[in-house]
Amino acid sequence: MRKGLVLQARGAKGPAVEGYALVCPNSILGWNGLDVRTGEIIEEGHIHKGESIKGKILVMPCSRGSIAWSDYFDDCSRNGTGPIGFVFTKMDSKCGTAVFVTKIPCVADFPEGVDPCSLIHDGDLIRVDGDAGTVEVLEPAGVEISV
Repeated sequence: MRKGLVLQARGAKGPAVEGYALVCPNSILGWNGLDVRTGEIIEEGHIHKGESIKGKILVMPCSRGSIAWSDYFDDCSRNGTGPIGFVFTKMDSKCGTAVFVTKIPCVADFPEGVDPCSLIHDGDLIRVDGDAGTVEVLEPAGVEISV
């Protein structure tokens, strides 16, 4: 069971946030990848085409696409359609810019051999603590949470 799994990396931006993971092992294109008005992934061939990033924690290896990649996440945030957190396997300059402009929590730069894109699954309820540099699986996807 993955419940309670804690991954340690570098905290890039705090504080902590809890939400549902949307895992994009091939990242998301900025240009022709996102509809910033709705937060919907519009990239042709993307495994999550038609789904929204709004209110999700995006789990991605790094950025992909043009230098303006981070602008699309900034536009989504300004429109209220953006994610609430980022988990990047490796932080690159476009990821860093996205974290800076959106001001949302992020954990990045995982140790060699630790791949959050394979250890975290779509729909997992996770906590991203950008101060401590941890990502914790609170409830694996498919587990009903009683309230």
